Amino acid sequence: MLVQSDFFTDADGEPVAVENAEGVSPVLLVCEHASRRLPQRYGDLGLSEEARLSHIAWDPGALAVARFMSQSLDAALIYQRFSRLIYDCNRPPESPAAMRDVSEIFRIPGNENLSASERSRRTTALYLPFHGRIHQEIENRRERGLDTVIVTLHSFTPVYFGKKRPVEIGILHDKDSRLADRMLADAAKANQYRVERNEPYGPADGVTHTLEVHALPAGLLNVMIEVRNDLINDETGQRVVADFLTGLLRDSLDAFQR
Repeated sequence: MLVQSDFFTDADGEPVAVENAEGVSPVLLVCEHASRRLPQRYGDLGLSEEARLSHIAWDPGALAVARFMSQSLDAALIYQRFSRLIYDCNRPPESPAAMRDVSEIFRIPGNENLSASERSRRTTALYLPFHGRIHQEIENRRERGLDTVIVTLHSFTPVYFGKKRPVEIGILHDKDSRLADRMLADAAKANQYRVERNEPYGPADGVTHTLEVHALPAGLLNVMIEVRNDLINDETGQRVVADFLTGLLRDSLDAFQR
């Protein structure tokens, strides 16, 4: 059953996708910006094709990396099936960034002057089902006797407002840095990528919402991973990065068992 029959068409399908739900890994992978797809009722939001293909609409490569990691780890994966241009599921409803009318250099005409009722419709159709499904999966895992480690996957652009970003992988955390600390230490030993803490974004930028909602209150180990998208623009790069992150996670989580 569709969440809102007047919001989504049959062709749109459900807002949330779950893969490998029966996976036995403690890792629960989450990809909030997996898709650039727009619900049919919104057309193109008044945007050019260039804008709809760009990073403002999604995190290119992030879902592919998450899928490879899901296979390697035997981990469940939850992802949003629609573009963050409609609703950014890594932001709370009260945040201006949840439904932006400007992103980087692009105006988003279809998001300008949104009414309270329209904001509520989008929240109900996209945000609530997405986070409800994460909560449900954590409860399901608890009933199965499985621990949960929340790992969210994102990508970022090599250049932002004309400034190059030398960082290649960001390991982000909010108040709980336990897993991030271990991963950063192991990444430094591997010396395969330039890996930095809370770069190119951090908690002050409001990017750790999913961790704040689902991990911090329950004391679950958690981390947010950002990968520079030029490293994952083809399958080879996606597999290499996924292998690196999978090994990093395994080694770091093993350290908590010793």
